[in-house]
Amino acid sequence: MELNLIIDILSELDTFQKAQSGNQTSLEDFRLYLNQKAYESETPRNLTQKFGLEVFDLENEIAKQVIMLGRYSKHLIKKSLENHPDLVNEDFTYLFRLMDYPSLTKMQLIEKNAHEKQTGIEIIKRLVRNGLLVESPDENDKRSTRIAVTEKGKKVFTESMQDITMVSKIMCGKLDQDEKENLLVSLKKLNTFHHTVYTNLRNEDPKKLLKMVENEG
Repeated sequence: MELNLIIDILSELDTFQKAQSGNQTSLEDFRLYLNQKAYESETPRNLTQKFGLEVFDLENEIAKQVIMLGRYSKHLIKKSLENHPDLVNEDFTYLFRLMDYPSLTKMQLIEKNAHEKQTGIEIIKRLVRNGLLVESPDENDKRSTRIAVTEKGKKVFTESMQDITMVSKIMCGKLDQDEKENLLVSLKKLNTFHHTVYTNLRNEDPKKLLKMVENEG
């Protein structure tokens, strides 16, 4: 058993070194190579076949990749905002989005970030408490409260933007320019569809949404 393991390791090491084209490598490089290979070999088909499930393999894999990218981006954003204590978790998306407008109602800002009402309210409260946003009565609708970015908020936006831009660059990994542009086209198309669903059909049964997708296809 141990001999077979050593043979497998040496075989993997040989494959790894051949792929490096003479570049100097380290043990850490080899570990990352093995991790990447293991990740790429994963497939939802293994699990679905085991339990005899009928699934959409391609769509499932796309959904998995999107979900994982979201989690990786949260980790990177959290690290990049460590020098900006007034911005926590997804607070920066509210601040950045509001920079495009003189003011918005609370619900307008929450919907632009595709959050549940309670989650959005908590984020807005935190930003107001930290002095980045300010509330004011809505002159046209007494039931609504408008919010705007303060001078402190604008300063924090400017200071944090460089770090967020760096995260954006990292998130695109090693994609070349054409790959980035093609990915952006697909992502915009997906987000346009889901924005419509979120805005107009968020309470619909998923089965009805699936029929809508299949009819459009």
